[in-house]
Amino acid sequence: MRRPLFLHIPLSERILFAKHLSIMVKTGMTLLGSLMLIKKQMRSKSFIYVLEKIIADVEGGQFLSQSLKKFERLFSSIFVNVIKIGETSGTLSDNLAYLSLELQKKRVLRQKVRSALIYPSVILLATLGVTGILAFFVMPRITPIFLTLKVTLPWTTRSLIATSSFLFEYGIYVLLGVTALTSVWFLLLRFFTQFRFFTHRLILATPFIGSVSRMANLAEFTRTLGLLLKSGTKIVEAIQITADSMRNLVYREALMEASETIKRGELLHVYLSKREDLFFSTASRMIEVGDATGTLEINLFYLADFYENEVDETTKIMSSVLEPAMLLIMGIIVGFVAVSIITPIYEITQTLR
Repeated sequence: MRRPLFLHIPLSERILFAKHLSIMVKTGMTLLGSLMLIKKQMRSKSFIYVLEKIIADVEGGQFLSQSLKKFERLFSSIFVNVIKIGETSGTLSDNLAYLSLELQKKRVLRQKVRSALIYPSVILLATLGVTGILAFFVMPRITPIFLTLKVTLPWTTRSLIATSSFLFEYGIYVLLGVTALTSVWFLLLRFFTQFRFFTHRLILATPFIGSVSRMANLAEFTRTLGLLLKSGTKIVEAIQITADSMRNLVYREALMEASETIKRGELLHVYLSKREDLFFSTASRMIEVGDATGTLEINLFYLADFYENEVDETTKIMSSVLEPAMLLIMGIIVGFVAVSIITPIYEITQTLR
């Protein structure tokens, strides 16, 4: 099969791959036979291409983790390392099951955050759409009528005409400017690490959004670290892999620093307690208890569930507040336009009487 132009494997397909492979290996199927069967079930051209390469490597005597390492960008370092440890410890099926379960929980968390933002985004787009229609189609037809009438227009009508005239004449330049700034912003995010770091820090400092971002990052950190420790990864390596998997560069830098302090003999909870701007005191205390009682992985999964529930509840509250607020703003805009158009017409009819 020819290599697809853009190789991409969605998280949902990686979860299914781990789940199906775990079941097949557990039932006694050979690894090679399992991979071939999964390949027949896949519809994604990218995944089929990758599986063909993996099958060829496994047939040639390579470990599954060695082959997956070549596609680490598509699968993530966590995926590769959990499978690698499963191969060396003889717990491949169990590790794949843990992997699919924990990745599914991470996927659900992301979906909850995204779904909470959908409705406010739709209302915002609708508001912009209504404003655009009024500015470009309705007002240019009504404005000449108002201007020919020798009456003093109310300030609402004058401001609406001025805004409409500005957008009608310079709207294309405003749109091009916004598009250019947005494009530059995304290019800077993609290619300049320092700018991305600054943006991530700015998100964490933003009221409400920053709180949700911290909880989401803590959920990802604790779940990933718990999964790696449960699969048998050593603590320093587990933290380094977790750091690499973090999307937020501020957390990535902090966890890399944590791994260095642990190498020097400091305990994880001690470092976390010094960084309560990123790691809430609840996290450091639960990890301290886990270290003392030998239940670190259990406590990490408990923390992950706790923060995921907090994110879910907070996003629901934010959504319930944002929805009426956005509707109110939309109503104010539409009401302002309606009053601006109706008021002068009403005044004219009154003078005609």
